[in-house]
Amino acid sequence: MPKGPRGEKRPADAIGLAVMVGKIATGEIENDRDDFKSDAASLGSKGGKARAVSLPKER
Repeated sequence: MPKGPRGEKRPADAIGLAVMVGKIATGEIENDRDDFKSDAASLGSKGGKARAVSLPKER
């Protein structure tokens, strides 16, 4: 069984993936990707502020 970026198990076939999506949609299993998105967003805002300081005033 393939693993996702955080080590979660994912189905290798299309039917298994469809069943997993259906279970997430009905609430049988939870999709816990919120922490992944918030980590990336916090790092992105740090980089954006640093880049804004280093750009010339014309931009």
